[in-house]
Amino acid sequence: MNNEAQQIITRLRLKTLPNEGGYFRRTWTGTACSKGNPRPIGTAIIFLITREEFSALHRLETDEVWHFYAGDPVELVQLDAANQNMRKDILGGDTLAGQISQIVVTGGAWQGARLAAEKQGWALLGCTMSPGWDQREFTLGDREFLLELFPNTAPEIHGLTR
Repeated sequence: MNNEAQQIITRLRLKTLPNEGGYFRRTWTGTACSKGNPRPIGTAIIFLITREEFSALHRLETDEVWHFYAGDPVELVQLDAANQNMRKDILGGDTLAGQISQIVVTGGAWQGARLAAEKQGWALLGCTMSPGWDQREFTLGDREFLLELFPNTAPEIHGLTR
């Protein structure tokens, strides 16, 4: 990891994100709860990935909004088991080059992210969920299982699993 990424981690007080990879800090937890559900109405995190620390393929049951803030562009891969589709988007700040600053990943899709270019060696992102994050809804992708489900996406699966 380069010195600039380490400085950002320190300045923003980010911690290692177990299993998925990257560094994060929760910045918001909605205090209201939906009726009959103790889960927060929403949550938001700041999230940093580097060359070494990508966001491994995982699945959440709730929609998640990704936001690009700074650094290198990010390739966000989504795998949809229902129709065997793969979608790739580039999150970044260069709108005229086709990069997007915000994207919604639909609940139930497998998702993972890595740097798309390595000029700075890091990317600072945000992720927002409503209803809020619930560990019970997180499934880390197993390489062999995903290769069976999505045999035509082997390079992406190999690159986004540990």
